[in-house]
Amino acid sequence: MHVSESSSLNRVIDRLRSESGSALLLVVVAVIALIWANSPWSESYVHLWETDASIAIGSFSIDMNLHHWVNDGLMVVFFFLIGLEVRQELAIGSLRDRRRAMVPLIAGLFGVLLPALIYLAIAGSTAPDGWGAVVGTDTAFLLGMLALVGPSMSNQLRIFLLTLTVVDDFLAVAIIGIIYTEDLQITPLLVAFGALAALWLLGRSSEWRSSPYVLVIIVLWAATLLSGVHPSLAGMAAGLLVPASATDRADVVRAQHLFRDYWQSPEASVARTARRGLSRSISVNERLHDVLRGPVSLVIVPIFALANAGVDLRGGGLGASLGSTITWGVVAGLVIGKFVGIALGAWAAIRMGLGRLPDGVGPGSVAGGAALSGIGFTMSLLIIGLAFTDRRQAEEATVGVMLAMIIAGLLGALIFKLARVRWGETSADLPTVLTPAIDPDHDHTHGPDDAPYTVVEYLDFECPFCARSTGMWHDLKDHFGDRIRYVVRNLPLEDVHPKAFEAALVAEAAARQGQFWPMHDILFANQARLDPEHLREYAEELGLDMERFDRDVVSDEVRERILADMESAHESGALGTPTFFLNGIRHQGPHDARTLIAALEASDPVDSRRRS
Repeated sequence: MHVSESSSLNRVIDRLRSESGSALLLVVVAVIALIWANSPWSESYVHLWETDASIAIGSFSIDMNLHHWVNDGLMVVFFFLIGLEVRQELAIGSLRDRRRAMVPLIAGLFGVLLPALIYLAIAGSTAPDGWGAVVGTDTAFLLGMLALVGPSMSNQLRIFLLTLTVVDDFLAVAIIGIIYTEDLQITPLLVAFGALAALWLLGRSSEWRSSPYVLVIIVLWAATLLSGVHPSLAGMAAGLLVPASATDRADVVRAQHLFRDYWQSPEASVARTARRGLSRSISVNERLHDVLRGPVSLVIVPIFALANAGVDLRGGGLGASLGSTITWGVVAGLVIGKFVGIALGAWAAIRMGLGRLPDGVGPGSVAGGAALSGIGFTMSLLIIGLAFTDRRQAEEATVGVMLAMIIAGLLGALIFKLARVRWGETSADLPTVLTPAIDPDHDHTHGPDDAPYTVVEYLDFECPFCARSTGMWHDLKDHFGDRIRYVVRNLPLEDVHPKAFEAALVAEAAARQGQFWPMHDILFANQARLDPEHLREYAEELGLDMERFDRDVVSDEVRERILADMESAHESGALGTPTFFLNGIRHQGPHDARTLIAALEASDPVDSRRRS
């Protein structure tokens, strides 16, 4: 019974960790806050958040009520996480590629400007300072609703919307920190700038441990809070200064050696060294993001919702809100402004030739995502607390945020349904089926052609993470024996690996003399030596007919063979290397041998032969 209860609890936690689960959790908490604030125990709700709490070290102290601790303390972690995500996108994600980033960035900018203008047109004469409440999108809610009402496969749309919300979040935090800042204190502000400089220096010095960053960020938060600037700006800035980078294969190899040392000598000191090596192989940005993502979505944001969503609607409050220009200014700004602004911005960017939509994403999916972007919630509620000094006006704006959340969710669901039914947009992701199917007379294969399991890998001979370097294929072969077939196709990433295409030409030229797999092994064993003179040496080592080899390397037939593989990668949804297809279906997620073995065993081997 105990094991069963523990398993059930783990399933619940895993469900809440998902994007749809975290969105549902926020809805539940917001409803609880509304019920509590309108119940006979409403005074306890008010008194709870007015409770004072302080931290004191000698003569230094920070004294705030719980409501401010949530908004100015816990939520800084939320904005720090946003900053980490933006830095990741700039360093190794979608914002690194200008052509891919331009459309969502312009759409995001339109999605900030138009909502503010619509709000000011409706409620500007009543409460002009409230325009900031309609500029931000709640990323967690947006992605959660996308998982609930969007296409079953929507990863490319998800990336597009994440890039778009970078603009929303960055500008919203800047508005909070600049527009809604009063009574600046110079000395704490100088300390905050010093902390930011220290973070920059830590990043420049390639400091890999997270503890120095955390200590400096705590100082930054306290200094910013005392300076009068809203600490959300410090959280975002701190996240942007924590370095992010792709995993270096050399660091992974070093960590592997350290773990082998522990395997041979399982002692505490060796284990500590191995842990440090594992941590060092992953950027500090990614490690902090991984640690904070769960607590932020499961604890911090729900607590914020509980503290800010409790609007007292008794005594005619709801009727007054429904008749308020503030309420409808917020609703129109979020629902209409976001939908029209984002859709219009994306259309304008594409028409001007500044970029294009991601592969697999249609205009209907973009419109559905634009509608869901009208869910402001976290950002909106935080800015409402800063922009409105009149309690009744703040409650009217909060009602507007709640109404906008409902309307935007329903509008998004309707548009996604229309996109599926009317325009055939059943997916907003890359293709997942291997195209074309495997041809034993054309493809390079290991193992029997009638094997029940098939693994296809798109590889790049200069890519340090491809199969030969990791040893994945050998583990699969040891496990399945003759029940598995391994197939490789070329996907040289010339913008990342400038020698990869030439290496692929050499491998295909060797294949014309029946020596593809020996050349495959030599190339992966000598990834640091792929210059033309080295490549020719490898051909001589294999005893190839060099006159024929030299002719084949520059032939149109060999080049067309590689280009055909690259075209098949595009048609199959393979953007990078290594990309694996298991039984004809693109594998998503980790590609270690244990994961691939489990995925293959969970598949239907009969279907695999039919698909391949």
